[in-house]
Amino acid sequence: MTTPSANLCRHLYNAAKDTPTALAVAVQQAHRGLLSSKARFSYQEINFAQLDKRSDDIAFALNQQGIVAGMKAVLMVTPSIEFFALTFALFKAGIIPILVDPGMGTANLKQCFEDAEPQVFIGIPKAHIARQLLGWGKGSVRHCINVGGGSLARLLSGAPSLDELLEESVKRKVKQYPMVKLNDHDMAAILFTSGSTGLPKGVVYSHSMFEAQIEALRCDYGIQPGERDLATFPLFSLFGPALGMASIVPDMDASKPITAKPEYLFAAIEQYQCSNLFVNPALLERLGQAGEAMKHKLTSVKRVISAGAPASIDSIARFTKLLNPQVPVLNSYGATESLPISFISSQDLLPTKELTDKGAGICVGKAINGVQISIIAISDEPMASWQPELALKADQVGEIVVKGPVVSQSYYRNDKANVLGKINDAEGGIRHRMGDLGYLDDAGNLWMCGRKAHRVDTKIPDGSASPKRYLSIPCERVFNTHPQVLRSALVGIKLNDQLVPLLCLELDKSLACSDTKALYQSLKDIAASHSHTQGIERFLIHPSFPMDVRHNAKIFREKLAIWAQAKWKE
Repeated sequence: MTTPSANLCRHLYNAAKDTPTALAVAVQQAHRGLLSSKARFSYQEINFAQLDKRSDDIAFALNQQGIVAGMKAVLMVTPSIEFFALTFALFKAGIIPILVDPGMGTANLKQCFEDAEPQVFIGIPKAHIARQLLGWGKGSVRHCINVGGGSLARLLSGAPSLDELLEESVKRKVKQYPMVKLNDHDMAAILFTSGSTGLPKGVVYSHSMFEAQIEALRCDYGIQPGERDLATFPLFSLFGPALGMASIVPDMDASKPITAKPEYLFAAIEQYQCSNLFVNPALLERLGQAGEAMKHKLTSVKRVISAGAPASIDSIARFTKLLNPQVPVLNSYGATESLPISFISSQDLLPTKELTDKGAGICVGKAINGVQISIIAISDEPMASWQPELALKADQVGEIVVKGPVVSQSYYRNDKANVLGKINDAEGGIRHRMGDLGYLDDAGNLWMCGRKAHRVDTKIPDGSASPKRYLSIPCERVFNTHPQVLRSALVGIKLNDQLVPLLCLELDKSLACSDTKALYQSLKDIAASHSHTQGIERFLIHPSFPMDVRHNAKIFREKLAIWAQAKWKE
């Protein structure tokens, strides 16, 4: 039996030993004067030695309160130095962080806490007030810790503050925290999916999965110690210190990146000469538009990583104008359960625009090292075991299945999701069904064709005609080429007991649409000119699509389908 040796914090410990005074985290604060519209900025900084020491102190304080290895702790703290120190303290102490996206809504948040049954709740005053009012974790939480806020906010939170706990813990004799060592496949954290296509599910992250992600960022993406990353997504920002890279946190609401002020982010990049930039598609578009208008250049940036949803090729093309020649925008594919799976550089992606606009799907590149991508026939049924003959040949559209060290092996206490989403592999480990459709081309590139749940199969009950399958991305991208269409969403509605495709449209508000009939006719002409869109003859204009809060790129098609069904009857 091997001796347990895994803990993500070994990377922080090594950085504190090798480069103690190097910057680990910097947090931007914007200040606006009453008489000036231009913001001034200040930055709170901490180096690797200080971050290691701060997380040690917090780990000791947690233990002193009876919060020990094996317990589960909800962490609802805004991106800050304390967020980093708390997260690393939890890892050091063997306490399992539960990370949720505040943008998923209060009902989903409550369900997440019921599923995970945390014993500890660590959060800002606002989170604690919501916990008390909405009953989050009511049946399981035994320890509460408040982080930040004024005296009134701390009082309303009903929880002791982190500072108070640290004051009680300073008299200890041991200075360095004895990091808890665990097995590679032990649970390290629970990360909940966003719930954009269903109920959020708790994904079990093992220590080996985190290590594999760090290795991918180091080897496949080429991130080196000493780099500086503009951290716009809390989870990715935690990898910075683990890679010896400084995380620069801009003054923005990380749960709603679309509301970020581009000038704040540009200022942080300039201040610290950031070499890496991690952004979701909505923020990529926002920064690209602002940079183009301001004629701003990001001369220090060596690499841009976009993830969370497929970024549009037009957005990537615009953003590359802000960068030095040959600096890539790396469009990554993956999910909470498995990230990253593949990526493609902007230099390789931009030439595929014509194919995408004709309905070929979105190219998301080749698999990273150690990841196997397979395509299987589309099915909504469980698949107990993997057989090589299940894999489809090149250019055949099916369900995307992945295997590798970055792939989570299970959901937390969710047998139904495990049965539907996981396949046992006879060679060992688990293959994960991504819930996405796509195909591999002859060169091994993966092309994404949308969510499995978003396909429209026009099944006819009496079998009088052959059913046809419509896929979201290939269909929608064809219609998105129309100058008046901002975005579109394929849904299915029932007419006379027959499922038929309908396209919801959100129009470009800068272009007036005075003739809806002419618009619909031009879209029907587009549909008729492509074999995979023939049969789409119904259209509805929606004022503003329901979108996910974090990425502002994932369309809630389920909501649009209900709206379209009701609207078509009017």
